Amino acid sequence: MAYLSPLEMLYKWEKTIPNSIYLSQPVDDVWHNYSYKQTGEEIRKMAAALKALNLPPKSNIAMLSKNCAHWIMADLAIMMSGHVSVPLYPNLTADSIKQILDHSGSKVLFVGKLDGFESMKPGIPNGTYCISFPKYGPKEYDNWETLVAKQSPLKEDVIRDDQDLATIIYTSGTTGTPKGVMLKFHSFSFATTNALTAITLNNESRFFSYLPLSHIAERFLVQMGSLYAGGHVFFAESLDKFPKNLQYAKPTVFLAVPRIWTKFQQGILSKMPQKKLNLFLSIPILSSFVKNKIKKGLGLDQADLMLSGAAPIPSSLLEWFDKVGITIQEAYAMTENCCYSHVTLKGHRKIGSVGQALPLCDVKIGKDDEIITKHEGLMTGYYKDETLTKEAFTADGYLRTGDTGEIDKDGFLKITGRVKDLFKTSKAKYVAPAPIELKLSANNDVEQICVVGSGLPQPIALAIVSETGKLKSKEELKESLAKTMEIVNERLDDHEVLKKIIVMKDAWTIENGLITPTLKVKRNVIDKTYSSKYEKWYEQNGAVVWEN
Repeated sequence: MAYLSPLEMLYKWEKTIPNSIYLSQPVDDVWHNYSYKQTGEEIRKMAAALKALNLPPKSNIAMLSKNCAHWIMADLAIMMSGHVSVPLYPNLTADSIKQILDHSGSKVLFVGKLDGFESMKPGIPNGTYCISFPKYGPKEYDNWETLVAKQSPLKEDVIRDDQDLATIIYTSGTTGTPKGVMLKFHSFSFATTNALTAITLNNESRFFSYLPLSHIAERFLVQMGSLYAGGHVFFAESLDKFPKNLQYAKPTVFLAVPRIWTKFQQGILSKMPQKKLNLFLSIPILSSFVKNKIKKGLGLDQADLMLSGAAPIPSSLLEWFDKVGITIQEAYAMTENCCYSHVTLKGHRKIGSVGQALPLCDVKIGKDDEIITKHEGLMTGYYKDETLTKEAFTADGYLRTGDTGEIDKDGFLKITGRVKDLFKTSKAKYVAPAPIELKLSANNDVEQICVVGSGLPQPIALAIVSETGKLKSKEELKESLAKTMEIVNERLDDHEVLKKIIVMKDAWTIENGLITPTLKVKRNVIDKTYSSKYEKWYEQNGAVVWEN
């Protein structure tokens, strides 16, 4: 089947709904709107400017910016000019930026909305031509507006071959050096077109963009979803203005990671304690009022598709939001399969599972209980790495996800852990840490958690305390964590039972290399950093121990 590419979808809306707003960007509390016609003209002019650089065909062009209207415009301009986009996370260190720009061979870099650009700048190799986004980019480079002012927009509707490489997405690297995932135009067109048969999006859909567009989940749902539906994208101006921007946008589609949903929950409970909330929800007349007030306060009163992705979400959190009238649909996928795998649908939810496979996605449980997937949108491989590419696929072309799972009789998939995360205790028993971590993270006092214990008699958990937990006294926090561990241990096999929780002194950050740009814990780095202390912590008295 032939599918329309992202560029062809842009051309479609330019012609059919030219005056409809596509992108809304706040700058200093003023909203700047770009219709499909205006967006198309900006993209066509920038594509002409890129062509005027006379780069070799299909060159790699990088983008370093937080989400904004010009991020999406730049991506489409790179496609239209015949090149390949390489998005970079806006919170990378200078070393990581240099590593990716060198590996990808990108000689052109769009630089936009960033915090602390001066610390990132040394990572840009000498000789890289930089283009600054208007309104929020660095002043020292050629500016987007100056460049497009010199160009006439490309008149022709450029059509790229669906087998052409569209983008190289460098994964956030939980296990080591980021790998460049190569996705074709066909990957996006196949995945988005078929996803829209499962989730309802149209030109009345409103999206709110704040998770990094350099991550496949945001890029797929917000950029591609809006483009294929003909929808309207609103951007967040800053973290401080996030709540106000969200309330203004009133999205019909909203994607969050579990940590965002947890922060929403904490915000609600800070204004209405659980006991009071339970009471109000038990009174029929008050219940609807309270639910509507909560949704309106979040800016989600018009949202009919609310998704959680990028990391596992505790079942208890899904159930809590159900009670306040917010139905969260969990999605499961990865960069390597173009974010096209599983989603829970309204009326077809099984809490604890990530839903059923999307149309034309073949899913099986392979060797060592590994989830393997196959469809037309899979990556072509890892950039410049034939060995890793070969390892990523089975002999019959299925993508190895690295996740373990099980599929029930109705086709619902449950994630049970990571293939490589298993560790062996001194009792020669294997422990899968991910499911235990998910249970522990139901405690609002926990911001991040990592279960370890290779060579110990029983596992232990390393915990970073949340803002909620920091408000408690040491004794209150100790009681909270010990109670959670007790509840979790009751549901574990004997060899999995946690010996204790260690409250860590220092935060795990991108800067100290303990979490990825997508805020996932780097388990191997955690082990390398702290393993020499495991035995000492294990021998200390008490169920909860503070790192000295």
